[in-house]
Amino acid sequence: MLKKLGENKVNIESAIVKMGDAQFPSPFAGGLEYSSPARGTWNIVHTGMLVPEAHEIFVCAASCLRGVVLTAAEMNAMDRFSTVEVKENNLLEGNLEELLIDGVTDIINKLPKTPPAVLVYTSCVHHFTGCDWNVMFGTLRERFPDIDFVDCYMNPTLRKSGLTPDQIMRRQLYALLKPCSINPNSAAIIGNDLPTDRNSDLIKMLEAYGIKIHEITSCKTYAEYQQMAESSIYISYYPAAKAGGEELAKRLGGKHLYLPYSWDYDEIDETLKTLTAVCEDMVKDSETIAGENSRSSENTIDKFFAQKKAECEKAFRETYEIIGDTPIAIDYTFCPRPTSVAKQLLTHGFNVKRIYLDSFTREEKGDYEFLKENCPDLELYATVNVMSRFMAHDTGTDNEKWLAIGQKAAYFLNTDYFVNVVEGGGMFGYEAVTDGLKLIREAFLEKKEMRKLVQIKGMGCGSCGLG
Repeated sequence: MLKKLGENKVNIESAIVKMGDAQFPSPFAGGLEYSSPARGTWNIVHTGMLVPEAHEIFVCAASCLRGVVLTAAEMNAMDRFSTVEVKENNLLEGNLEELLIDGVTDIINKLPKTPPAVLVYTSCVHHFTGCDWNVMFGTLRERFPDIDFVDCYMNPTLRKSGLTPDQIMRRQLYALLKPCSINPNSAAIIGNDLPTDRNSDLIKMLEAYGIKIHEITSCKTYAEYQQMAESSIYISYYPAAKAGGEELAKRLGGKHLYLPYSWDYDEIDETLKTLTAVCEDMVKDSETIAGENSRSSENTIDKFFAQKKAECEKAFRETYEIIGDTPIAIDYTFCPRPTSVAKQLLTHGFNVKRIYLDSFTREEKGDYEFLKENCPDLELYATVNVMSRFMAHDTGTDNEKWLAIGQKAAYFLNTDYFVNVVEGGGMFGYEAVTDGLKLIREAFLEKKEMRKLVQIKGMGCGSCGLG
């Protein structure tokens, strides 16, 4: 007898685990994966477009090209985007190298203007068949000596071993930078899709010391992009950018400084003390000496931290007065360390009930241990588990107002009260806490059109985002 499957209640237990039972770094078993319609985070097309005046060429099968073509179209960037389709006969005939070389050559010859740089994206089939990268890119460089080529990758098979595609893309984003004379009074903030907030502690401190700041998000021309290579220090605070920062400093001779994003006061203090020490050294080595007011004694630094903490505590009180015991869910798309946000909110009395994530980052080990011991009933919800596709319809929250911090949490909870920020929103330091709490208050008070907003790819990327 035929039975309607919809009559059975879907079991989503495999996509849920309590914090007390969660394992680090993978709280969920791997397997068939699901992708939710929350699309605000950036992909490799968006990120590659940050190189000004560069042209992207994807060499992939038609099924793989569909998504990236749509991304470029949604960005209104089709004039900077081309494709070479890999077909079955190319695999059988073993001419993938020839296809890439001739396809890229044909595209460049037909462009109305020769680009200064071309990002060539290969796919998993090039790795499976053992293509010769030296032949492909060596030939292209010989044919077009005035163009800088860089190899980029659209290879989902790399997700579970070594550097992830996201880490590789953020590394390759700066692979085009050429060695030049180093300016000891210059720093580059690297690895971010979104510009660092001008009011963040990072920007304010660099400016206080008179240090010249480079960031790819503010580069308008390829020549301006190349000026980043003069930096004596490369600063990253997004976890996926760390490996690229280390490689960049090694290749160009600068120093890499990783300042992890966090909402924890002690971690922020340690991070800013590290930054202060580096700034002091840069000023000493530079011919440009900052004013005495930018020099920070230990006493001055302690007063600064005390003032910042007081501002954060005030923001926590104001936020709690508004949202009270409203249940809160946080997801990993909001910032690189949702567990740090959860820890701070929980220790300030907020009713955080869920975190949507699929794994913990290395930086979250301390947060994980704290939450496991002190908040064992906190629930973790997977976002890519195959059963996650039923969550938006089977959460039991239809009659309860939830506040979501992040797009995926908003989608799964089907709530219009959410913080619409991705990848940290450029916030850093104590400002990440105070500004983040301000956004939480606004999210509670102002209803948004969740279904409309979360489907927009690459939030903040040109015409893709609505702010």
